[in-house]
Amino acid sequence: MRINKFLAENGIASRRHADEMVSAGRIKINGQTALLGADVQDGDEVLLDDKPIARAEKKLEYYIMNKPKGILCTVSDDRGRKTVMNLLPAGAGRVFPVGRLDYATEGLLLLTNDGELAYRLTNPKNEIPKTYLARVEGTMSEKDLNRIRSGIELDGVLTKKCKAHIVETNKAYTKIHITITEGKNRQIRRMFEAIGRNVDFLKRIKIGELTLRGLDRGEVRSLNDEEISYLKNL
Repeated sequence: MRINKFLAENGIASRRHADEMVSAGRIKINGQTALLGADVQDGDEVLLDDKPIARAEKKLEYYIMNKPKGILCTVSDDRGRKTVMNLLPAGAGRVFPVGRLDYATEGLLLLTNDGELAYRLTNPKNEIPKTYLARVEGTMSEKDLNRIRSGIELDGVLTKKCKAHIVETNKAYTKIHITITEGKNRQIRRMFEAIGRNVDFLKRIKIGELTLRGLDRGEVRSLNDEEISYLKNL
């Protein structure tokens, strides 16, 4: 089994974050620093920060959270700042965020110890649609929005075409629903910045057709069987 899959299946991190941990030299296999793509065999000892990772029989857990802004979307923080893990209910197992919402972004966040599902939902090849409510300073026209829809160059790469429509507009701000199928760092904020617009509020409101219905800001609940099945078949 590849090391990133091993870490994901044991609830340590998503595959993407697992690769980052390996690259940082934090993982050892049988006393040797692991390399990206390394395999883990039955009986191998795997260490994270020199501490053994147990192959535990685990119950798969799935949570949906309405993340507030000002909360870090990470498992831990070396500066002691509040993370999404602090909002989980007592008794929650070792789960991790599926993808990330930046510090100033709020809304729908999934947490699980199901590494396969996390990989499916975050792999850009699968083009899982994620919808956001963005409030952009000033008035925007359909012509302005067409530039966003057709793709914006970020770091020398054109973003994929996306769906976007104006919900409300006035002289002070424009509210927009925007659906993307990628997950580049701060993608939506940067897309608007590229056309000279500032996003002063951003909230993820849907993954596919899964919404935050019934969840107030900061609340979290377990996904039901129907929702889990839906996400696995997106």
